[in-house]
Amino acid sequence: MKSFILVFFSFLCISLSAQVKKQLWAKSYLDKKAPELIVEKWLSDKPDTKGKFILIDFWATWCGPCKQAIPELNKFQSEFKDELVVIGITDETKYTVNKMKSPVMTYFSAIDTKQRSKRSYKVKGIPHCVLIDPNGIVRWEGYPTLKGFELTSKVIKDIIEKYK
Repeated sequence: MKSFILVFFSFLCISLSAQVKKQLWAKSYLDKKAPELIVEKWLSDKPDTKGKFILIDFWATWCGPCKQAIPELNKFQSEFKDELVVIGITDETKYTVNKMKSPVMTYFSAIDTKQRSKRSYKVKGIPHCVLIDPNGIVRWEGYPTLKGFELTSKVIKDIIEKYK
């Protein structure tokens, strides 16, 4: 009987670990055409996205994890500047965003106070990032620091190499 219980619990643990699934706080568009990015106003220059990968980050000034992700997103923009455009988009006002002095964003940023882009992606939790290939197909999506599913330079490099 003890052997049966041990085998049963071992099987259960293996089954559960094999079913670990990435949690999303938005509608999944993985391997599908990305919704149009709707921008009310650019707070930076408007980026040239033609022929480039686009990393959209839905964020807010009040969101601690969003602010913690900014230095990493700055690094991605710098590291992959020839192939990638990073865009931060918030539904806050220009005034609110401009009040945030730190951390400094060195990538492109925009506002959409009417939440049109956020609604089209059905974002319910931030930060939420979407990596889109030059053909408009979503190749990565999710919470960028989610344990086991982090968005890293290696992940971005592998996606760029596979889909350019």
